Amino acid sequence: MTKKILFTSFETWLPHQSSNASDDLLVIWQKEKKIVTDRDITFLRQLPVDIVRASERAITAIKNLSPDLIICCGMAESRYQLTLESNATNSNSQLETLIDLPSLISQLSHTAISHNAGKFVCEGLYYQVLQHLKQNHLKTPCLFVHVPVINTTHSSQILSDFQLIVDKVPVQEWGAELVPH
Repeated sequence: MTKKILFTSFETWLPHQSSNASDDLLVIWQKEKKIVTDRDITFLRQLPVDIVRASERAITAIKNLSPDLIICCGMAESRYQLTLESNATNSNSQLETLIDLPSLISQLSHTAISHNAGKFVCEGLYYQVLQHLKQNHLKTPCLFVHVPVINTTHSSQILSDFQLIVDKVPVQEWGAELVPH
């Protein structure tokens, strides 16, 4: 059965940015990725840097596509490796990914786990998507990947780790009931 994966990225938000590393990564990965026939991949690229509008577009895509896996990407200019966000907060509420991040990164050379999604649009989008999944009792794996500015020094490591992340995240069937903790 073909597994559906939804990827998201953002547009730029500061005048000095010629592109957004999250979008750059998806473009590069799409051109260079291994052909995988058991995946139906959808890119929701260059979401607006606005929590409400970005979340609405992503949740609409989730409802329309019924993906088996969601990987949201955002740029983290101050970081030097991929970082997988363990959670997202909104006021006093915190939601966590259902993905076992320590196991996921165990074989990755240029990726770390972060417990701070940034208090900006990235965290806002991640929280809204996790909340949508929780409210609808879905256990669709969702991951937020912060991407550093990509340069020739580490681009092959970033790309390799991203490919392994996509390959290693277990996908669930859409509509499965959320298992209580």
